[in-house]
Amino acid sequence: MSNSTNRAAVPEAKGALERFKYEVASEIGVPLTDGYNGDLTSKQNGSVGGYMVKKMIEAQERQMAGK
Repeated sequence: MSNSTNRAAVPEAKGALERFKYEVASEIGVPLTDGYNGDLTSKQNGSVGGYMVKKMIEAQERQMAGK
């Protein structure tokens, strides 16, 4: 049994987040593949997550500004 607390707040969004992850990886040149990605560095993986957060914050700011 897993003790992970890494659960989606909205489980229905899981597929969209997966697609977003691959889109971001492609944009920044990280060779993310479906399946095993253990050959990628922590820096590469972290840059994908960091850029995802940056884009989500920007989108939320635009929405809040009414744009």
